Formats: sequence, C-alpha cells, structure tokens
Amino acid sequence: MSLTRTPLVGVLGGMGPLATVDFLHKLILATPAGRDQEHVPTVVWNVPQIPDRQHYLAGHGDSPLPAMLEGIERLNEAGATRIVIPCNTAHHWFDELAAASTAPLIHIVDATLDALERDAASECVGIIATRGTLQSGLYQQRLAARGISYVLPDEPALDRWFTPGCYAVKRNALPLAGNLLEQVAEALVGQGATRLILACTEVPVALAAINSPLQAVSIDPAVALAKAVLAYWNHAQAAGAVQPTALAAP
Repeated sequence: MSLTRTPLVGVLGGMGPLATVDFLHKLILATPAGRDQEHVPTVVWNVPQIPDRQHYLAGHGDSPLPAMLEGIERLNEAGATRIVIPCNTAHHWFDELAAASTAPLIHIVDATLDALERDAASECVGIIATRGTLQSGLYQQRLAARGISYVLPDEPALDRWFTPGCYAVKRNALPLAGNLLEQVAEALVGQGATRLILACTEVPVALAAINSPLQAVSIDPAVALAKAVLAYWNHAQAAGAVQPTALAAP
C-alpha cells in the first residue's frame, strides 16, 4: 500500500542568504496559522558558496549550475515535494533544475505575474532586476504574453545604481543599498511605470530598510512566491495529503 507523503517545501537558497531568510520570514507572516503546527513545513538549502550568477552571465567566473543542482539533489533527498528558488536570476537555469528534480518547481515569475494581475490592472510595469534576469527575458516574455507593457532600467542606471545597490545588500549595507535602488525605481516611474516589479529578491530588503514610499506601488516576488507556496499547501490540506499526526506537537 502506498502512503501519501506529507507536503514539504524545499527552498534552494543562498542567492543571497539574506534574501532567502527574507522569503522564509514572508512565508511565515503570510500563513494564517494559530500555532506552530499550522505553519508550512520547509527544508532549506541556504548555501551561499554558489558561484555568482551575475558574474557568470556577464562572461566571468564559474557556472552556478553544478552547485544549484547539488542543492536540488539535497532537497529531493530530504523529501521535498515542491521546490522554490527565492532568486530571480537563478531562474535562467529553471529548465535544467526542474529536469533534475523529482519534486516539481514553482516558477517565481509566474507567481509574481499572477499576483500582479490579482492586485490591479497596470498600464505599464517597471522591472528592477539584474542584467542576467533582464537579458534572459524572464519577465519581459511573460508580461508580453499577458498583454502588459513594461519599461526597463537603462545601462547607466544599472551601472550607477542597481549593481552597487545589489552588492551593498550582500555586505549588509542596507541603507546605502536602499538609497541606490530607490533611484532605479524613481527612474522607472519617470519612464512611465505605474507599478514596479522588484525582480531581484534583494531589492525589497533594501527598500524596506529605508522605508521607501515606492514600496506602495511595488510587487514583491518573494511575497508572491510565498503565496504560491501557501496555495500549494492549502490544496494539499484540502486533498487530505497533510497528516495531522505527523505535524502534531510532541
């Protein structure tokens, strides 16, 4: 007799480590739980020694794919039944990672655009992302398929504000990061954006650190991914896949 596996969400993290913790925090805050046992069970691979995604896509350094594949393997070995990656740039390798995983992967861009469409109709969306994410067209292709127009940061904005702001998050210089990344956001609003997609999971952390007013017109992919995880968890509960005795307090 086959037994139903209790859902377990795997998180391929470390890209960067603060963004991973931020995602987990947002997942907990989004969960309508009354006690510990009602939260979503997770297993996390938060190993930041994965080679730099931005550097590799710019033609420098080692490919991050082998290290990410190791993380996928470890999460599957740990019993993950769904896997998420709270890093937008890493989704450049989504197909390879999904092909190597027994557990299905939830795509952060699909989750984000579903949240955007639920939130409100947008005349124009600004995308704040790494060069790698922008060059991959991860958001542009899906936005175009849904008939949503968008604007992108120009090269000077990426050089002057985005890249140093992103790496400021990685060294915990959050107020500096927030001030730099807010200028990218302001430039996109100046180009006509009425909504912003913070398509690098370190950007929301930075804008929150300075309490930027532009958060009010922004979509946070980490929050969208958390809601997609909750939708999976709720579906599993409704289907009877969650075993209460396995989650009960000792």
